[in-house]
Amino acid sequence: MTYELYYWPEIQGRGEYVRLALEEAGAAYVDVARGRRGSAAMMKMMDARKGTPPFAPPFLKAGKLVIGQTANILLYLGSRHGLAPKTEAGRLWVHQLQLTITDFVVEIHDTHHPLGPSLYYEDQKAPAKKRTADFWDERVPKYLGYFERLLVGSGATYVTGRRPTYVDLSLFQIVEGLRYAFPKRMKAFEKDVPGLVGLHDRIAARPNIKAYLASERRIPFNEQGIFRRYRELDR
Repeated sequence: MTYELYYWPEIQGRGEYVRLALEEAGAAYVDVARGRRGSAAMMKMMDARKGTPPFAPPFLKAGKLVIGQTANILLYLGSRHGLAPKTEAGRLWVHQLQLTITDFVVEIHDTHHPLGPSLYYEDQKAPAKKRTADFWDERVPKYLGYFERLLVGSGATYVTGRRPTYVDLSLFQIVEGLRYAFPKRMKAFEKDVPGLVGLHDRIAARPNIKAYLASERRIPFNEQGIFRRYRELDR
């Protein structure tokens, strides 16, 4: 089966967590919206009045199934491609961790859009500076510190053991994104999370991920996605 991934064609965004899982698994997939008339096909599926139309991208078409929400898609892919534990308790634990990452991604986005996505960044610069300061003083240590403790406490190569799960792939993306958006702040903070830095490097070196990162399939970071680089916020 060839999966169909639907997400905005110009940004990594939340769809990137799904792409990383598909790439690590070596699964056949089409990034539909990046193809000709793909965006129109995506909107048509969202506007459907019957079946199980998704609220917003990303969503994944797997045969007759249409699965929305990043963590939900990863829950589905994880058990089918060896990216989640085999036990129910293990799968639920990894899903719980992914939902925590989802919460953190929202907070990352809100550093540059604290008043809401309907306003331009230029309309909320002052609140963005305040939000970013709190983000780095309080939220980054809380979230990344939590995952650092899990990783170090497990004494394993990856968060849940010797094999990577989709959570490890997602944490790789978090480190990559924060390095892009906040290079100065992240460089100073990395000394506090050496375990996560090591995890990032191990994921980057995995053959399928390494090939993906070097390919045109990997959309570059830019100032339209979740991770955005604004110099005035990186001080």
